[in-house]
Amino acid sequence: MSTDQTSREEQFAVATQWQLTWWRFRKHKLAVLSGLIVIAFYIIVLFADFFAYADPHATDSRRSHIPPQTIHFFDDGAFKPYVHGLTQKRDLRTFKLSYQIDPDRKVYLDVFAEGYRYNLFGLIPSSTHLLGLKNAQPEDGIFLLGTDLVGRDLWSRIMVATRISLTIGLAGVTVSLFLGVLLGGLSAVYGGVVDMMIQRLIEILRSMPTIPLWMGLAAALPNTWTVIQVYLAITIIISFLGWTDLARVVRGKFLALRNEDFIAAAELAGASQFRIIFHHMLPSFLSHIIAATSLALPAMIISETSLSFLGLGLRPPAISWGILLQDAQNIETLALAPWLLAAAVPVIIIILAFNFLGDGLRDAADPYG
Repeated sequence: MSTDQTSREEQFAVATQWQLTWWRFRKHKLAVLSGLIVIAFYIIVLFADFFAYADPHATDSRRSHIPPQTIHFFDDGAFKPYVHGLTQKRDLRTFKLSYQIDPDRKVYLDVFAEGYRYNLFGLIPSSTHLLGLKNAQPEDGIFLLGTDLVGRDLWSRIMVATRISLTIGLAGVTVSLFLGVLLGGLSAVYGGVVDMMIQRLIEILRSMPTIPLWMGLAAALPNTWTVIQVYLAITIIISFLGWTDLARVVRGKFLALRNEDFIAAAELAGASQFRIIFHHMLPSFLSHIIAATSLALPAMIISETSLSFLGLGLRPPAISWGILLQDAQNIETLALAPWLLAAAVPVIIIILAFNFLGDGLRDAADPYG
């Protein structure tokens, strides 16, 4: 046996559970790539206004349904990114606006340019954006993904929508995680009447038809509520409907651990039930909970997107992926502006990334398997 192989076996023998999980996770290349994509999305969440270059709420009827522009990175052999200017024409028979590229006019891009004002992290005033235009005229603009019917820039709206949709998913999973671990742990540790009541509650929640329930809850939200109030209400609704699966997983794990020697020793030492749950039982399968959480996040994001798409969730002027996709419901609109479907792309990417990441974490959670 070689020295290197012996050294690796010694490291494996003394490694902690977290080290074993990390070593195995690194071998899952698709999960690692998905993890990087998820990190990139949450960087956009933190700096959404920085990555947006136009005010996502600003409307301009003169820029209705502008098609996506192509960025040209080189000009006369030098790296000078630019977009061509656009000329606007109106069809005298249909009165519809159309836009044509003006090959003789180049509008150069600038990095870390000044634009509309916003508060970074909600606290720090700033007007710096990743992209902007150099010496632009008032009629000039950059439209990476085009504009909607009222002239709002789709790229900027997707950036801001990412913040709302992903934070609702993260907040919802956090609340569901707490409820699932707490109620699932109490159900297993106390048993008897407590177990029966929690399990019956889980069965009642799981038996409810989702869409009618959402419709009833959405109808109960007052129209006078602000965007923040609706945001919090949607988060709470999704959370209270999403904890049941995790609670049953936690209950099964706790029942398997309840008769272990270290649990009996903790009880004899006078540890409270909450200490036994959170200090002794929970750390023993924390990696499984992390994997379950990463798989629950896509369901939360899909729930918010579906609610908003159906008009049962967030409402304008809030911006989420579901609200952006409302514009894609009209077939006539899609025929004129198919680029509005671009709002579905980040949904698909993040859902796939979370699922692949969850699969990798689930496989890595059992390093001896």
